Amino acid sequence: MKEAPTDPIAIALREDIGAGDITTEFFVPDGLHALGRIIAHERAIVAGGQTAAEVFRRVNPKLNVEILQQDGAALTGGETILEVRGAARSILTAERVALNFLQRLSGIATLTRQFVEATGKSRAKILDTRKTTPGLRALEKAAVVAGGGANHRFNLNDMVLVKDNHLSAGSGFSGFANAIQRLRQERPGIRIEVEADRLEQVRSFLEIEGIDVILLDNMKPSEMREAVALGREKVKFEASGGATLKNVRQIAATGVDFISVGALTHSARAIDLSLELTHVGS
Repeated sequence: MKEAPTDPIAIALREDIGAGDITTEFFVPDGLHALGRIIAHERAIVAGGQTAAEVFRRVNPKLNVEILQQDGAALTGGETILEVRGAARSILTAERVALNFLQRLSGIATLTRQFVEATGKSRAKILDTRKTTPGLRALEKAAVVAGGGANHRFNLNDMVLVKDNHLSAGSGFSGFANAIQRLRQERPGIRIEVEADRLEQVRSFLEIEGIDVILLDNMKPSEMREAVALGREKVKFEASGGATLKNVRQIAATGVDFISVGALTHSARAIDLSLELTHVGS
C-alpha cells in the first residue's frame, strides 16, 4: 500500500522503528508465533481500534487482528479490546505505536463522554475545537464522536468563524454586514458563526441578516441566559471558554445549543492499556 506523506500511521512507525527493531531482532527468535491481547486497566470509552489494527497490519500484513471492543464501547476495566495473532517479532515491533494511538484516542473519547454525561438532559451538544495534535485531527475528531460529542469545523474552509482578531485586522464592525452579504452570494449555504464577548455585541449581531450561530466567549451564565433570550428564535448559540466538568451543567442550563471544549483534544489523559503476549510457540 502506498502511503501519503501525511499518513499518521506511516509517520508514527517511521518515528518509532527507525532503521529497525534491534531488541526484537536479537532476543526474539525468527519464526516464533504468538497471541497478543490489548487490555484496558481502567474504565474507558474505546476509540482508535481500527487505527491500532492498521498499525499491526502495516508492520506485517499476515498478522490476524480481531477487534473485540468497537469504538464507543464502555469498558469497566479488564476487558480485551483487540487480539492479534501471528509472528511474535511483528507484534512486538508494532506494540508501542498501536498502544499510543489507542491510549490517546480512547482518552479523548472517555473525556468527551464525561462532558456529555455532565450536561444532563439539556439540549446542549458538546463540540470539539481545532486544538488538536498536528497531523492527528481526523483521528482525534473521530474519537470525540465515539465519546458522544460532535465535531465543530474540521478546517478553515468548512465554515466561517469571525473572531475579535478578524474584526480588528479587517474593516471593523462597519464593514462586517457587507462581508456577510458577499459571503452569502459567493458561498451560498456556508455556515456563518460570529464571536461575541459582550451582550452589546450580541444585540448588534442579531440585527444583521445571514448569521447562523453566535459564539458567546467567556460569558457568565447569567449573560449567556440573557443572550439566548434575546435571539433564541433567530440564531443558535455556542458557549466557549472555561467549560469544565464542574460547571458544564450550569452552562448547559442557560439554553445554549452548543458548548465547545478545547480540553477534549488538548488535555485528555491517555487511558491505561497494555499488550500482553501469550501462547508463544513456533
